[in-house]
Amino acid sequence: MTMKYIKSEKYDMNFIKECIMGPNPMKLLEELLMLHPISPVETVLDLGCGKGVTSIFIAKEYRAKVFAADLWISPSENKKRFDEMGLTSHQIVPIKAEAHDLPFAEEFFDAVISIDSYHYFGLDKNYLGQHLLPLVKQGGHILIVVPGLKKDIHNNIPQEMLLSWSAEDIQSFHDIAYWRQIIEATQGVEILLTEELTGFDECWNDWLACDNEYSVGDRKAMEAGAGKYMNLLAMVLRRK
Repeated sequence: MTMKYIKSEKYDMNFIKECIMGPNPMKLLEELLMLHPISPVETVLDLGCGKGVTSIFIAKEYRAKVFAADLWISPSENKKRFDEMGLTSHQIVPIKAEAHDLPFAEEFFDAVISIDSYHYFGLDKNYLGQHLLPLVKQGGHILIVVPGLKKDIHNNIPQEMLLSWSAEDIQSFHDIAYWRQIIEATQGVEILLTEELTGFDECWNDWLACDNEYSVGDRKAMEAGAGKYMNLLAMVLRRK
């Protein structure tokens, strides 16, 4: 099935290319929210939002209030982008925050969304229960997309992948079974969905068409066929 990104295609592709930091996160989010929508009454944490394109998407397309949290991108820079998109501080709040030290009250959020960032901190089995789940209301949801693997390759990493990424980089890529094991180590959370997204090629091609050193560096592996080992994994969790 070919995914049609009706909402994402409203946005200027030049703007997207200037802002994305990996496979097109707006399209990844659109597909994820087709699997599990959010509502305008929800307060949402966009964790690891980067330059804020996913936060913009949540605020504009779903009318939820968003806290756009990232460690590396300045909240002042993101605020300027949000202002230019016509979004107010009542709709979207830029925050500088590290994933292990999130400055929010317990049970503050109806939902947490994390697109292409959770694998940097969430592979620690203690992370979810200690640092993130307490911030989610009972019955609230955590929605995640991570770069993944169709099957484990760590004992024999294909040479194609090593053209762009070190073995250490690839340690953050895992298959669905591995991720389920990580999540199931946390009490008080239910896995509602783990699914391979259909938009791998399109989302990766949007990224590879960008003109920055990171996308150019990723081209070597992908042009050599590394994509056949990889996928994009969606996970939806509920706090019990």
